[in-house]
Amino acid sequence: MKIPIYQIDAFTQKLFGGNPAAICHLPHWLDDQTLLDIAIENNLAETGYFVKKDTIYEIRWFMPYAEIDLCGHATLAAAFVIFNYLDTSLDEITFSSKSGILKAKKEENGTITLDFPSRPPKPITIPNEVFEAFKAKPIGAFAGRDLLLTVGSEEEILSEEPKLEVLKGLPYLCTIITSTGNTSDFVSRVFDANPEIPLEDPVTGSAHSALVPFWSERLGKTELHARQLSKRGGELFCSLKKDRVFLSGYAVPYLVGEIEI
Repeated sequence: MKIPIYQIDAFTQKLFGGNPAAICHLPHWLDDQTLLDIAIENNLAETGYFVKKDTIYEIRWFMPYAEIDLCGHATLAAAFVIFNYLDTSLDEITFSSKSGILKAKKEENGTITLDFPSRPPKPITIPNEVFEAFKAKPIGAFAGRDLLLTVGSEEEILSEEPKLEVLKGLPYLCTIITSTGNTSDFVSRVFDANPEIPLEDPVTGSAHSALVPFWSERLGKTELHARQLSKRGGELFCSLKKDRVFLSGYAVPYLVGEIEI
């Protein structure tokens, strides 16, 4: 069986920036173990799969160690593939996912806007592990699917070199550190302590389902410009409308091919 595969750098305007995602266009759903094995073989933060059912695309996302419920950069990458390689007549795509209906819209400026659920995090006591893991002293801690930590400045975020192994026991998918930005409304970095070798995620769209409502409330605005300060770097243009977060970004193709299983 041959499967088309695309590797797309998401939330960036330059190749080798943003977050790379592998996207597989499937004729039908394969068993979960095969989907996981392909993600392990790709060895990227995310492999996204979609199957077209009538006018809707069913979408799923796999890390190399598990399926997750929501992924921004792989959804942006999947939309880029559909818009540019599969159906250039489309201006909007409807995805069906484990997080409900998601939409992607092609904008005139070349960006793609994702319509995602808003997931405001709730305040919690700062976990003790955080003080050992990070050099910066967190101002506050907030939790949902991910752990969100506020720190004092963009400079603290840039200089951070966390001991991620310390965070392995915490019940969160990712740990986010965030502050207001120098040239953007807010900045962040996102870390995943769960893999065998903990890592930093270059640009994390799903984390912004929490970051956007969080900073919208504190900054008193619903239109927000965000930067993720990983080495690859990423940029998101965000807005909040009721219980939905809209994330706009660019994408750049790197690879088009096929895999054989």
